[in-house]
Amino acid sequence: MLKSGMAANVQAPAYGGFGRYDSRHSLVREKMIQISSTAQEHFRKLLAQQTEPDTQIRVFVVNPGTPRAECGVSYCPPSAVEPTDIKLDFDGFSAFVDPDSAPYLEDAQIDLKVETVGSQLTLKAPNAKARKVSADAPLLERINYVLESEINPQLASHGGNVVLVELTQDNIAVLQFGGGCHGCSMVDVTLKQGIEKTLLEQFPELSGVRDATEHATGDNPYYS
Repeated sequence: MLKSGMAANVQAPAYGGFGRYDSRHSLVREKMIQISSTAQEHFRKLLAQQTEPDTQIRVFVVNPGTPRAECGVSYCPPSAVEPTDIKLDFDGFSAFVDPDSAPYLEDAQIDLKVETVGSQLTLKAPNAKARKVSADAPLLERINYVLESEINPQLASHGGNVVLVELTQDNIAVLQFGGGCHGCSMVDVTLKQGIEKTLLEQFPELSGVRDATEHATGDNPYYS
């Protein structure tokens, strides 16, 4: 990992940068990783201090596409560049991304938060835990993507999670809560006011959302 303040936190907005990795292992000139102007200046200063010439940065994801996914930024000397790496050019430096990480770094953002006590490099990768799906992907895949990328990160702060267990022929999404959400008296509120609203807004073709989890009574799951 990068030293002297270069450790990346996983959140914050950012700007500038190119590159989108597609299934044909090609680089399309669209946004993939964005780096703010302050973060770019930060990288330039740190890279200028490196003793090995032409050292750049590498952005990567460990355990991509899983709930354990973690993003990172490290130094990348010339000897560490692989033939299959994707090179993203910025002002005064380059960022390298390996093919396995690339799909999960789409729409990633790197920024530098400057505070009175110091600065913190932050990285936001909304697709790290679930690879972004296309707008014309099957409804089940699109629902799973929203659950993994938007809803589960919020539930995780309470030790909970939700999974799609079934998409009925009538386009009813049947969800199951786990972790800290299982047996929680607030699940009905969470489902009705949060998850159900989000899914129905994003997927008008859905006719309803149901909770299949057996809660305190163990008998009657909630149905929307």
